Amino acid sequence: MTRARDLVFVTGAGGFIGSNIARTLSRGGRPVVLCDRFTQPGSWEYLAPVLARDIVLAEEAMAWLEAHEKDVAAIVHVGAISSTTETDVPALIKNNVRFSLDLWDYAARCDCTFIYASSAATYGDGSQGFRDDDSSAGLAELRPLNGYAWSKHVVDRRIVDDVEHGRPTPPRWAGLKFFNVYGPNEGHKGTMRSVVHQLYAQVAAGRPAKLFKADNAEYPDGGQMRDFVYVKDCCAVVENMLAAPSLAGIFNVGTGTARTFADLAAAVFAAMGAEPNIEYIEMPEAIRGRYQYFTQADVAKLTSSGLAPAFHTLEAGVADYVQGYLMAEAGAGRETAPAAQV
Repeated sequence: MTRARDLVFVTGAGGFIGSNIARTLSRGGRPVVLCDRFTQPGSWEYLAPVLARDIVLAEEAMAWLEAHEKDVAAIVHVGAISSTTETDVPALIKNNVRFSLDLWDYAARCDCTFIYASSAATYGDGSQGFRDDDSSAGLAELRPLNGYAWSKHVVDRRIVDDVEHGRPTPPRWAGLKFFNVYGPNEGHKGTMRSVVHQLYAQVAAGRPAKLFKADNAEYPDGGQMRDFVYVKDCCAVVENMLAAPSLAGIFNVGTGTARTFADLAAAVFAAMGAEPNIEYIEMPEAIRGRYQYFTQADVAKLTSSGLAPAFHTLEAGVADYVQGYLMAEAGAGRETAPAAQV
């Protein structure tokens, strides 16, 4: 009897978005293989609910894939150095660029679906808009503001160049430009945790919620705007893509609606049943001039392709996360990451 080619190989499986994707796919009955370096605290707890067909260390990923070419149906690649303040360029090249392109080439050669994480950070200051134009000319107009964003942009441009020049490509592929994602399994991320998580920790500790003052006269303090998207919706997008009969392109993954940080803080206070108490602090010198004041996903392509879920509103997503996860974990005696400035 021939064994079905059904495995979904998930990189970054021990991290924030990756662990949520692995849990969602496993819950839906898909056989998953978990790949990560597993060096951060919490990885095994994030993945405890997952029925894994196998677990692979990232350094052994390519050898494992070559040995299981006839079993792997899809690669969902969300593993990366995700810090926007990372300055180790060789590490960004090794982890974010080289590994991604090796997986892309493998998927093309072995005829399996390839879904990978790009980032809304590739849009830079937003002056070119937030339309997921995946033409070489459109991508060439973007100017990332940090090394992380540049590393994601390099991969987008190489993949699109392969497509436009008729080089080998996977039969079905998608790049996902995630906007500001929040949700369970991010406690390990330190200063890169979502603002929801950081504000929750501050309020739970009896402290004011801290937001940056605006360093741009066009925005009031707390009026900086982001497209905040719940990680459960990101997982739904991946599920939709894996089920789609055809798939090709780079897609924005956001709600399509920008909200202010003040709105976000209000949603956290409401979810916790607490009175609003916000303190505005100076923006760190290190990020001035490289700070995105406005992001809003153009989701027309995602929607018209039938890949968009019914996105949570900001208030609904924050309430589900805070009450169903953060407060529940605190009630069960599990430690929440320490409060940090936002």
